[in-house]
Amino acid sequence: MSYLMAGAIAMASLTIALFFLRFWRSSGDRFFLYFALSFAIEGLHRVYAVMQDGGGEDSPLHYLIRLLAYGLIIWAILEKNLPRRERTPRE
Repeated sequence: MSYLMAGAIAMASLTIALFFLRFWRSSGDRFFLYFALSFAIEGLHRVYAVMQDGGGEDSPLHYLIRLLAYGLIIWAILEKNLPRRERTPRE
């Protein structure tokens, strides 16, 4: 992958992370926080991959970082759609 393309993907990912962070601050919904963290991890991973080994992504570390980022997205969706338990006040 070229350096220009990796830089563009990193910049886009970090910009999207900032948008989700803004939505989280205004709504307080953890869904947006998880998405912001996921895109921030993905953006920083692109920068790390280019600086570390010239964009080669065949190491298991790269796959684990992406697994973490995508796992956060899946967790956010599951947490948003699972029914919440309502707390009953103790007497």
